[in-house]
Amino acid sequence: MTTPFYVSPQQAMADRAEYARKGIARGRSVVVLQYADGILFVAENPSRALHKVSEIYDRIAFAAVGKYNEFENLRIGGVRYADLRGYTYDRDDVTARGLANVYAQTLGTIFSSAAEKPYEVELIVAEVGDGPEDDQIYRLPHDGSIVDEHGSVAVGGNADQISSYLDQRHREGLTLAEALKLAVESLARDNNGGERSLTAEQLEVAVLDRTRPQQRKFKRVLGRQLARLLESEGAAADSAAEGESPAEESSDTEE
Repeated sequence: MTTPFYVSPQQAMADRAEYARKGIARGRSVVVLQYADGILFVAENPSRALHKVSEIYDRIAFAAVGKYNEFENLRIGGVRYADLRGYTYDRDDVTARGLANVYAQTLGTIFSSAAEKPYEVELIVAEVGDGPEDDQIYRLPHDGSIVDEHGSVAVGGNADQISSYLDQRHREGLTLAEALKLAVESLARDNNGGERSLTAEQLEVAVLDRTRPQQRKFKRVLGRQLARLLESEGAAADSAAEGESPAEESSDTEE
């Protein structure tokens, strides 16, 4: 009779964590940051069918990196939880904190189970409040822990480098165009310190806009509006260099 191969619980958990982290690191990064009127989500994602950023409920949005089929299952589960809770109780009872707790329980159970592999995903759940001080951003790593973030956060790919870049440059009161420029600059940096060029076609952009009159605050930034926002910062930089004042951009309600 052969002796079963023994692995200590600590080593087994470390191996599962390393497996999940490697899977997450292979994915392109997602950046979430606060700006004056809400919360901005920017993902490097050339696909127009497979979204990394999605709406969950009235004021709540979801972003994820890792294996698409795994975080899509979690997104669908979150939508069902929010719809059921809002219908059973009240729409105000659906919060990012409650949703983050549900995701944490699910991810933690899967991570600690020896019967299946850990999910190779990292999630962000955000809720926009009536003012910047009321915004909530939660990051959920693969093991089900919850990290309460403020200002800005990055997940996937070279998230540590991107987060460091954002921490040094993010400030309160950014306009949407300024926040988008900062997010794109952070995503364009590679591991060697160089910079790439990211176009509108390579980006997935959405916002939770507290100024929207609708109950649902989530909005995707697409097409001409995204192109104008990206170009406006370049034009502003050129005008500033020439000592001129850039013309004010008109608002756009394109969905």
